[in-house]
Amino acid sequence: MVHILGVNLRDSHVARFALTKFYGIGQHTAHRLCARLQIHDKCKMKDLSPYQITALASFLSSPGTSITPPRYPLATSDYIPPPANKSTQDLQGDFAAQKASLEEKKLKRARFTHVAPKAAPDPLKDLKLESELRRMIRENIGHQRMIGSYVGRRHAMHLPVRGQNTQSNAKTAKKLNQLDRY
Repeated sequence: MVHILGVNLRDSHVARFALTKFYGIGQHTAHRLCARLQIHDKCKMKDLSPYQITALASFLSSPGTSITPPRYPLATSDYIPPPANKSTQDLQGDFAAQKASLEEKKLKRARFTHVAPKAAPDPLKDLKLESELRRMIRENIGHQRMIGSYVGRRHAMHLPVRGQNTQSNAKTAKKLNQLDRY
């Protein structure tokens, strides 16, 4: 059993689905996380290397300070692979030349459009988990109550918040909203 940040993850679970045990990580986020850490979709927790477990724990402990992985260009549909007898140094030189020409084209394009090239935002940078996410939700509900909005009043009265029917089916909301989440 792998223990990461106070959450026990079973060895027999697939890593992608085991990550959903963390409060705040759904299947989509778990899939992105596995892709970033190079964990195969079908890999079980017991098959993870110590390096992958350490990388996973360090990323989950502070996702905002983690290094954004480099983006590699994808091959186009007309791509022809180089011959097998070409040396690695020649391949790296060709790749560097292609990369430099692409960067030059981007800069020329940016000069004409007067827009600086920007990197795509990293969706995992703002990831909040466990107690931090619970605290944020509590603060949002407290803010709604403090400003006296309709949503805040519904929370205060322990009633459904999102317009559900209360004539017959409000039992679940009445149970769940008993907690003072402010």
